[in-house]
Amino acid sequence: MKKDKLHIHWYPGHIAKAERQLKEQLNLVDVVIEVRDARLPISSSYTNIKKLLGEKPRLLLLNKADLTEKNELKKWVEYLRISTGCPVLITDAKGAKDLSLVIKNAVELSEPKIQALMAKGLLRRAARAMVVGMPNVGKSSIINKLTKSSKTKIGAKAGVTRQQQWVRINPNLELLDTPGIIPTRQDDQIQAVKLAFVSSVSENAYSPEPVAAALLEMLEKYPQVKEYYKTDSLVLEEIAKSRNWVIRGNEPDLERTAIYVLKDFREGRLGLFILDEMPE
Repeated sequence: MKKDKLHIHWYPGHIAKAERQLKEQLNLVDVVIEVRDARLPISSSYTNIKKLLGEKPRLLLLNKADLTEKNELKKWVEYLRISTGCPVLITDAKGAKDLSLVIKNAVELSEPKIQALMAKGLLRRAARAMVVGMPNVGKSSIINKLTKSSKTKIGAKAGVTRQQQWVRINPNLELLDTPGIIPTRQDDQIQAVKLAFVSSVSENAYSPEPVAAALLEMLEKYPQVKEYYKTDSLVLEEIAKSRNWVIRGNEPDLERTAIYVLKDFREGRLGLFILDEMPE
């Protein structure tokens, strides 16, 4: 991936604030449901996730699975199970059939903590979970799906910050209804650009043309993308010409083309892809 003219700008002040807020939320729960974008099984995870979560049990969800190739995703599920030691489930925005498994796994992962509390003489209580992940991986849609079946808000708890609202999913599980936003701190610009492909980085942090050009470079090996744009070469100029997107002087409108290329990819029009390469 070419790095010329391509740079994602980060905002360290925002990162520090997000980390602080996330750590405060983590203190309230027994289990963490980490959501990643299935198109970026590694790049959409925080580099220091284990350090951030400490000993907290973690359930890993690969969301937006409907935008990936199924057989390839199965290999990633197995790889991540082994490499992280966490249960790994796939989810998407279209259905709710995956929810019972999410709930079952979250309750099971919380059980050692509940047992430890009971050993100290406390009464059994429901497991407490929260959903975390980078921006735009689908945390809110997961929360919405989980809470749809139960609108029982149980409000603030003793010893828990007033602003935090809890929803009882079932008698065994309560969910913090605010998503924990993992800050997008990366020193690796290639990872940062991949996050821009899937909107996990604010559009204010980059120009669309170099990001779209980097995406097209990654998709060059897929014939269906060239067929979609009716061009032999996946460069912005050629796509602009094939769509007749021009500006004054008959010059190709590269900004408009770049915006549409990114949108086409994000909405699955170019095909089903996983853009990370599996480590050896």
